[in-house]
Amino acid sequence: MLEQNRLDLEDGRAAGLTNALLDRLALNSARVEAMATGLEEIAAFRDPVGQVLGMWNGEKGIRIGQVRVPLGVVGIIYEARPNVTADAAGLCLKSGNAVILRGGKEALRSNKAIAAILSDVARENGVPDGSVQLLATPDREASIGLMQLPYLDVLIPRGGARLKESVTQNARVPYIMTGVGNCHTFIDASADVEKAVKIVVDAKCQRPGVCNAMETLLIHKDAAPRFVPVGLKALADRGVELRGDETVLSLFPSAKPAKEEDWETEFYDLVLAVKVVDSLEAAMEHIYRYGTQHSEAIVTESYANAQTFLSGIDAAAVYVNASTRFTDGGVFGFGAEMGISTQKLHARGPMGVEQLTSTKFIIYGDGQTRG
Repeated sequence: MLEQNRLDLEDGRAAGLTNALLDRLALNSARVEAMATGLEEIAAFRDPVGQVLGMWNGEKGIRIGQVRVPLGVVGIIYEARPNVTADAAGLCLKSGNAVILRGGKEALRSNKAIAAILSDVARENGVPDGSVQLLATPDREASIGLMQLPYLDVLIPRGGARLKESVTQNARVPYIMTGVGNCHTFIDASADVEKAVKIVVDAKCQRPGVCNAMETLLIHKDAAPRFVPVGLKALADRGVELRGDETVLSLFPSAKPAKEEDWETEFYDLVLAVKVVDSLEAAMEHIYRYGTQHSEAIVTESYANAQTFLSGIDAAAVYVNASTRFTDGGVFGFGAEMGISTQKLHARGPMGVEQLTSTKFIIYGDGQTRG
């Protein structure tokens, strides 16, 4: 597995992948161990299939219940992150689903090695053959084919704007959109500067090539003189390229001028768009216009402003005084995730085993008729 990943990394470097994307692609002993630990955690979860969500008495004495059932055949298209291959397979098998995996072409060798191991182990433990399948081709047509597969019950795309566009144009099966993460952090007028610097450095720099990394930093005009010189310096010292509006440039001249497209871009790299806004309401309007309903954060010492932000921002995860990097299935107690849904149906946020189930009604009677 590690040898196949080394070859993928060599090809990635030759193709000019950024350091952030190479980091996302890379495996090492620690990451392989983390993959194994994640699978063990998933295995230890209570089996969701058959879980009774409720029972009640209905008309004429019938008993009505609602239970969890698998979704069926799940397809997932995801970026060049080999760990997702293990996570997705483990979550689907635990929730009683079959899975068809379509990973990024940059990780093709790594994914083949991981999928082969998982398939063999599943078969040896009585799982029906074919329950874990990998589309082992770099051709784009394979992804289009998966989006249109008649017996696919649901498609889960994990990726950026290009994948989202392709799915909305080509999919003929139900899908749950995940992974599109133009995430913001807003520094409120009342923010504690030291706390704010710590949060934004983590949100941008801890792992910039993932969907819950911060892509735009919004700063209240009253906080800007205090925060910009120290906060942006801390980011620049970490190698972040800063692209700011006129006010940002006046306070931090080494930043580059921001363009309109910067506000809507997922950089997946050490690049950050920075804007000074007049109010909390202006920050929320900016997020509404450019955000992707993934993860949004406010840094504030005002309880009222925190509550306004929490109630007014429409996103899968909304933070007060914490980094957006926490939006993760493992962190939320799911062991791993199929993706982070930015939709409202039928799941939202990190998708664990329960989110990979549907429900059905079971009804007990003793000869009752409707008439």
